[in-house]
Amino acid sequence: MKLVLQKNQKAGFTKTIYVLEAKVELTDDEQKNIGKYKVGKMLLFTNMGDRGSGIAGVVSRALAGIEITVNDLVNGKKIEVKDFFQMFDMEDQIKEACKNFKLMLDAMASFGGNEIIEY
Repeated sequence: MKLVLQKNQKAGFTKTIYVLEAKVELTDDEQKNIGKYKVGKMLLFTNMGDRGSGIAGVVSRALAGIEITVNDLVNGKKIEVKDFFQMFDMEDQIKEACKNFKLMLDAMASFGGNEIIEY
């Protein structure tokens, strides 16, 4: 698996909007295992934690919530943020999510076989 990240910026109405695009390139076996184990809808990242309740919470989640699934990374995910540092934080979050995703793919590939660990 390879993670491809692309960073861009564009002019917003009053300030710059930063754009981060993330997509994974998979081997044929990795792609087959995603289908075999039906993990396409699995959530790899969310910042939709506790954002309050009531109307304010709903608005907060709708405006700022970012969720990334396996399918999002396979098909490509475009994230737009208004803050330069938020873009780099999101990049770190995606990298961490991909590390975990790769561990999951490796585990899928090992089912039905032996794992040998040397110490």
